[in-house]
Amino acid sequence: MSTFAITRVYTESFNRSPTTTLAFVGGSLNAFGDSVAQFYQKTYGRKEHEVEPRYDFARTLRFFVFGFGMSPLIGRWNTFLERQFPLRTSGNVSLKALVKRVASDQLLMAPVGITLFLGSMGVMEGRNVPQIRQKFSDIFPIALTSNWQVWPIVQLINFRFMPLPYRVPFQSTCGVFWTLYLSVINSREDRKQDYEAGLRRTIHAT
Repeated sequence: MSTFAITRVYTESFNRSPTTTLAFVGGSLNAFGDSVAQFYQKTYGRKEHEVEPRYDFARTLRFFVFGFGMSPLIGRWNTFLERQFPLRTSGNVSLKALVKRVASDQLLMAPVGITLFLGSMGVMEGRNVPQIRQKFSDIFPIALTSNWQVWPIVQLINFRFMPLPYRVPFQSTCGVFWTLYLSVINSREDRKQDYEAGLRRTIHAT
């Protein structure tokens, strides 16, 4: 299927049901990002003496579920920014409005998005509240700092050049690599917590 045909199918689907379309597109791209992350970890992320890990379908499903739920929220957020900071008021593009969009997105939505990611992943993984808090403490500062190093330029391009219906797909496509990053650091933290929990059980059993 050509790019033009894919764009046409997406546009028709978005016009009929924007929320459902954004949910499935975001969920699918999130799942794809985790698949790439698992392939990377399997190929390059393990030491020679470690057993080759099996593909974790449940982990990919969790990423799909998160993207499915988060993408419509991002779509509504983009609509809010479009109305709150219109780029064209007198024919010319307002640089001030564009900067406000990016700043609002990075200072408000970015921390919220990372918080929702860590919390929802913790719940879906069956973690208890102390474990989720520990994961948040370990990952949130690193993830947010990394976010601010990458996403402002991506969102600048997104808000400036992409029509509103295509902003979430554009963001999700660029976000495949971001999902890869989040998937890897989340997986590392999971292994750390599982190891510590196993160690505590061993100590209590002796």
